[in-house]
Amino acid sequence: MHNLVQRDHGGGVDAAAGKFGGVRGAWLDLSTGINPVAYPLPEFEATAWTALPDMAANEALIAAAREFWKVPAGAHIVPANGASALIAAMPHVLAGQDVDIPAPTYNEHAAAFNGAGWTLAQNSKNRVLVHPNNPDGRIWSDSEFGQNFTVVDESFCDVAPESSLVRFAARRDVVVLKSFGKFWGLAGVRLGFAICHPETARKLSALMGPWSVSGPALQIGAAALSDHGWAGDTRKRLAQDAERLDRLLESRGAKVIGGTTLFRLVEVSDARHWQDTLAGHHIWTRIFPYSKTWVRFGLPGPDGWERLEKALADL
Repeated sequence: MHNLVQRDHGGGVDAAAGKFGGVRGAWLDLSTGINPVAYPLPEFEATAWTALPDMAANEALIAAAREFWKVPAGAHIVPANGASALIAAMPHVLAGQDVDIPAPTYNEHAAAFNGAGWTLAQNSKNRVLVHPNNPDGRIWSDSEFGQNFTVVDESFCDVAPESSLVRFAARRDVVVLKSFGKFWGLAGVRLGFAICHPETARKLSALMGPWSVSGPALQIGAAALSDHGWAGDTRKRLAQDAERLDRLLESRGAKVIGGTTLFRLVEVSDARHWQDTLAGHHIWTRIFPYSKTWVRFGLPGPDGWERLEKALADL
């Protein structure tokens, strides 16, 4: 049996527990940018589990997504089992052999294109922009489109809908990707969306195949995307918590250099020392192979703040 290639990501708490001790459930995982206060699950119809996902449920999800993201009339929406599935499909719907992916950024994009035999090249006619960027939170403008076919990964943009570039998604040369798991805190549901020109949507739908989204995911997604009140309240809470986290990290000498209200990027003198010290308290953070000074923190849940504050006192 071949081992799967494991790329550098947040998560990996099982491995951290193996090194620093403790059981998985006793760790505070701040290594991802997932909302720690998840959307409450609805009551499920029995057929969500026992029947193949039906077209009506799929259409209900698409309708909720169209309204929530204010998708232009000329754009189509393709739901899939996670944004990662759509990222992997991008090399197979774009034309060409090279792509420009400004770095540093989320590494699955480059991995998908490299795996499909593409090369990374500046000034390519194809471009991938993570918006806001992960890990520094950079916001791109529509002027970046130029003459490129542009994939815009908006996995973290639901915290700042005013910055969304989805209004351009009806163009032939634009694909906007959305992740459900981050903002709604339900990464295990595995739900993502591509918003794009009908021609691109047809190609993506063929690649995804039938029933690419499970019955429970269809029901959860439609309920959550229809709950605009929850979304508004959540944005306010995330903004308050991000400010609180900034103050806490700055009090220990960290310099906040970027992020979104779902994660904060700080600069410290020794990133590995910070990660190991906090891991000694069974708190896991994210560091990067290309930087010795960057640490990324997700937000603690309501019961994690005191624990983080005590652990930071050891730095």
